[in-house]
Amino acid sequence: MPVSANVLQPLIDFFEGILKFFHDTASLSWGASIIALTLVVRAALVPLTLKQFRSMQALARLQPEIKKLQAKYADDKQRLNQEMMRFYQENKVNPFSSCLPLAAQLPVFFSLFYMLRKDLRHDICPALNPAHIANPQPCSNAPGGAPAAAHFLGIPDITNKATGTVLVVLVVLYVASQLVSSLLMPSTVDRNQRMIFLALPFIFIPFIIRFPAGLLVYWITTNLWTSVQQYLVRRTVGPVTPMAARTASGSVATSCPATRISPASALIRVERICTAVVLPAPLGPRRAKIVPWATVRSMPSRTRCGP
Repeated sequence: MPVSANVLQPLIDFFEGILKFFHDTASLSWGASIIALTLVVRAALVPLTLKQFRSMQALARLQPEIKKLQAKYADDKQRLNQEMMRFYQENKVNPFSSCLPLAAQLPVFFSLFYMLRKDLRHDICPALNPAHIANPQPCSNAPGGAPAAAHFLGIPDITNKATGTVLVVLVVLYVASQLVSSLLMPSTVDRNQRMIFLALPFIFIPFIIRFPAGLLVYWITTNLWTSVQQYLVRRTVGPVTPMAARTASGSVATSCPATRISPASALIRVERICTAVVLPAPLGPRRAKIVPWATVRSMPSRTRCGP
């Protein structure tokens, strides 16, 4: 197919080369090669995922001040948008960073969709679909059914849409994995946004049942990766709490005893112990930082609150 026939063709060729490497060189089946491709893509997106998490942390800590702006300009949406953008710039927060990992996966998703409907049909069942055929058929249309290369874990043909029991199992796995990954999202995610994420897998069902089965293998695998990743983040980092609002003097309000720390010692906001240590106005909340529990336990009692 000429590159001009499909704007995604360069990406399709790139990802097809990775799939062929796993199939031809690593001797994986085509279905296992799709899983391997998914793992490679998600591993490559880890830096973006970390950026997403840091952005969500920053937004969570700024929520009290964001709510103040929303209340102040509730009747003037245009002014609210202007103030919000100024607020994000001043605090060096990008509210769209959380979308980066998902946006980065879309080219892979669409490329694999086209591959399973065209290019991979030539590779998996060349007897049915010689290279010169412009519109290859699903491998299951071959006389005697799909060849063994098109099978994967009970799926009779990864290049064709699933049917019957196989379709039911794939849909259940897709919905379950998507729900788990949504439920493991950080608790700081807006409640309405969380409800949308929980509803999305059910909304997508009428569409995914028409996709090639191999694409569902990709989607389920990426959902499982997301679930494990979210679980590890929750175990490692713990909950993220909003930053306390500033007082009139510019310091940070605290639920701990009134303790001030000199700029020389430049200590801290302590997570999981108190809401915030009161910082002098010159430092401001941007100089605050999270200190691991083990470090806090070793501090002199005058520099921390809590046990």
